[in-house]
Amino acid sequence: MQESQLIDLSVAEIMSRWPSTIRVFIAGSMHCVGCPISPFHTLAEAAEEHGRPLPGLLAEVLDAIGTAEATDSRA
Repeated sequence: MQESQLIDLSVAEIMSRWPSTIRVFIAGSMHCVGCPISPFHTLAEAAEEHGRPLPGLLAEVLDAIGTAEATDSRA
């Protein structure tokens, strides 16, 4: 997944496709899990809404995706 594609995905889609990313939103006190707006907010919009720098949030999400994919490929 390229960064530019990830930035434009909705938060709900990110959490659905990569459940390991849920911890990133919870740890960041972003109440995106279960939020009715999450299907409509992109990662970039959620970062702005929650006052999080996009580069940092993106790095955390990518790390969670990479960790999950590495674990899945070992199975």
